[in-house]
Amino acid sequence: MKYRQPIPSRSIFELAVTLAPFVGIWAVAWWMLSISTVLAVALALANSAFLLRLFMIQHDCGHGSLFRDRRLCDWIGRGIGVLTLTPYDVWRKTHAIHHATTGNLDRRGIGDLPTLTVREYQEKGWVGRALYRLVRNPVFLFGVVPFYTFFLQNRLPVHLMRSGWRYWLSAMATNAAIGLTLTLIVWLGGWDVLLFVFLPTMLLAAMAGMWFFYVQHQFEETSWEHDEDWNIQEAALHGSSHYALPGVLRWITGNIGVHHVHHLASRIPFYRLPEVIEDHDLLAQSKRITFWQSFRCARLHLWDEQRGRLLSFAEARASAA
Repeated sequence: MKYRQPIPSRSIFELAVTLAPFVGIWAVAWWMLSISTVLAVALALANSAFLLRLFMIQHDCGHGSLFRDRRLCDWIGRGIGVLTLTPYDVWRKTHAIHHATTGNLDRRGIGDLPTLTVREYQEKGWVGRALYRLVRNPVFLFGVVPFYTFFLQNRLPVHLMRSGWRYWLSAMATNAAIGLTLTLIVWLGGWDVLLFVFLPTMLLAAMAGMWFFYVQHQFEETSWEHDEDWNIQEAALHGSSHYALPGVLRWITGNIGVHHVHHLASRIPFYRLPEVIEDHDLLAQSKRITFWQSFRCARLHLWDEQRGRLLSFAEARASAA
């Protein structure tokens, strides 16, 4: 409980030192187009780090942890949602479902990545297996899926189509604001700004975001249980990783690597998560994955209910032989 209280001055500071550089670098990249397209693209790609951090701040707004005033969090989140191409109220709802169902084999499908058990995969025909292999292929998962999610799927309140006007309003209002922004960009700077500044920033941030979301729950010793054995605290602690990142990446990602603590207590502001693991060594060592170890997670695809771990396709095939 003592970590849950946001520090207003710190929250304002974190927002300012993320938003101001993002706008500044974006403006310089725009201006740089008149000198060198390559340099403009390089700046746009570098700026994806600040856009990714803005998404993490939007994430805290969704949990009501950035400020005590929930309405203030919501309106900041909605504003950032235009920059991240994410309708805030839709995302907040689906993300809440993710928190409420993570690691539950009987409640998959909203706010998570497609994950089959070994048995489910073996029971599928060759078409089903081929499609699942495509979805879990790293090139598709971290190349195509981010584009689809942020540029296409987010334009409609997918999964909430029949859940009321609020989510339609969130999606359509965000779409209108994005449309107006893009129209102004093309009108003032031309298509080059859209193609060489806006798109590189968005695409790299989306791909990086997909990777971090993947590693948070798709690691070898994660936890998946059927509903009768599932417990939300156990799922939070054992089904979420502690992604021990280098300092600069911790800053860029808003400490989202301390994900097991975040799932245990989502109202803790992102800048206070390091305090928790500094004060509690058990949490510091639990489910710890280093930056270099994390790349092995990309080859894990199927949940083995007997062994209680994620397997690669090759391991699943060998165990079935």
